[in-house]
Order: sequence, then structure tokens, then C-alpha cells
Amino acid sequence: MVKRVVPWVLKLSLSGGMIYYVSTKIDLEASWAKARSLDPTYLLLAIVLLIVQLVLGSERWRAALRGLGEYLSPGQAFRFQYISLFFNLALPGMVGGDALRVWKAHKTGLGFAPAFNSVVLERAATVLGLAVLVTAMEPFLYARIGDHSLLYLFPLLTLGGVLGLGVLMVLDRLPPRFRAGKIVGGLAHLAKDTRRVFLSPLHGGAVLGLAILGHMNVSLVAYLLALGLDMPVSVLDCLVLIPPVILAATLPLSISGWGLREGAMVAAFGMVGVPAESSVVLSVVFGLVTMGIAVPGGAFWLADKERAQDIPDLIEDAEAAENEDTPA
Repeated sequence: MVKRVVPWVLKLSLSGGMIYYVSTKIDLEASWAKARSLDPTYLLLAIVLLIVQLVLGSERWRAALRGLGEYLSPGQAFRFQYISLFFNLALPGMVGGDALRVWKAHKTGLGFAPAFNSVVLERAATVLGLAVLVTAMEPFLYARIGDHSLLYLFPLLTLGGVLGLGVLMVLDRLPPRFRAGKIVGGLAHLAKDTRRVFLSPLHGGAVLGLAILGHMNVSLVAYLLALGLDMPVSVLDCLVLIPPVILAATLPLSISGWGLREGAMVAAFGMVGVPAESSVVLSVVFGLVTMGIAVPGGAFWLADKERAQDIPDLIEDAEAAENEDTPA
């Protein structure tokens, strides 16, 4: 129990601390006035693209499953993806959305290993796709801001992601003495599945392509919200600056990216002359709209007849894993 609570408290502290720090650096009254000026037309368009984002996410997961020879219907994948978003954003720290996604897929008849590995590989593709997109947009970034201080950072991150994926692929080929134990055995199975997905041009290309397309779509969401707030940014600015912000927000250090995203947004858009107040408002509106979009995921979960057993089963499995890891 303590193992699960402490990280959540630390993340909450970091999110709260970052939000407080950013709030001390801006004019709150001006920020509130900017937020109230949001054009509802652009807000509606952003909401539509966020729904599209859920479709892209569920199809990315289905592409990973196809690479493993498994299948979920588009409706099932979309529903589980939506429920996952609800638990990740609306109820952070309660039950991991990805864990619930694995469990729901397993309950449909998928083996636990392919259900688990497909989510891991889909997440890995999401992070790698983000690093690739950031690296690809880097020339436009430096042409826009003229600052080359981070010239090698994003290419190195991409290289690190590719190398990490490569290491994962060969874990089952380690000498026998390194392959003892339940965890290593599971990683060996994951290694085989990683090769099946990412060494296939069809399946690997689909997963990575959908990941990159998803990140571009999120950049367009931010652009629409920026237009609604009458911010002086272009679509290219958002395609260049939003991916690094997303990369910072995906670090598992805060609650759903809150705090980190605001700080990163101020730093990123500050490079193109956007006032801190506008950047913070854009980040907060983006976060709130995303949370609002997650609410129907709760309705999907409430409509599920087996929902009453989902969380108890997940908690029971987590506690069993903790007990196995605890020395007698």
C-alpha cells in the first residue's frame, strides 16, 4: 500500500509546487481575462480533434495487437482506451489507466501476456514517435528561435529510444544464468513480442506512424486553442513547440503532467515572444479540456456490467505482486 501511495504524494507535491511557482511569475488577473476570452468555436473544434485523438490511440493499440496476432474490435479498443483516459486523468493515482486497459482486454479472452505486452509496446511507440517528431521538427525550431544550445539533445533522445528498443529485443538471448526468475522470463517474452511488432515494416510502421500522427494532432489541438485565445502563434510554431512540451509532460514525475506542462509551455512559447500569462492559460485550458473529454470514459466504465470487479481484481493482483517481491 505504501509503495503505491508515496510516489503519488511525491507527484502531487511536484505538480503543486510547479503550479505555485509558475503562478508567482504571472499576472493572475490578466490570465483570467485571457481565459474568459476563449472563442467557443475554436474550443469546439479542439474537442473534435481530441475525440479523433482517442480513435488514433485505439487504432495504434490495435496495430500493436495485430503485430502479436491478436485482435480487438474497433469498438472494444475505443471503449477501453476511453476508460483508460478517464482513470489516468480524472482519477489520477487511483488505478492506472493502462493497467485497467490490460485487464479489460484480458477479460475479452486475450491472453494476459499479449494484452500486457501490446500496451507496453504501444506506449513505447508513443514515446519513440514523440522523440522522432521532435527531432524532425528541430531544424524548424532553430530557424524560428536562432538558439542552437539544445542542438544535440533531441537527436540523442531519439537515439537512446532506438537503442533501448534494441536492447529490449535481445533480452531473451542473454546467457541462461541471466534469464532466471519470473521478471526476466516475462521480459524475455516481451523481447520476442517487440521483435514481432517493430521488425515488421507493416506493423511497426503502423504503430509508429499512428504515434507520430497522434502527436501532430495534439499540436493542432493546441493551435486551435491558441487561436481561440488570440495568441500570436502559427500552426508551424505549435508543430515545433508543442512536441517538446508533451515530452516534458509525459515524464512520470507529476500528476497527469500538471505543473510540468505549464512550466514547459511558458519556456517553449517564451522563445517566440508569447507572454507567460498566455502560455499558462493555453496550458491550463488544454489540460482542463482534456480532462473534460475524459469524463465520458467514466460513463463507458459505469455502463460495463463487470465494472464492480475491475478495481478489486486489479488491487488484489497488485498486492499479490507486492507480497511476492517482499522478502520473508
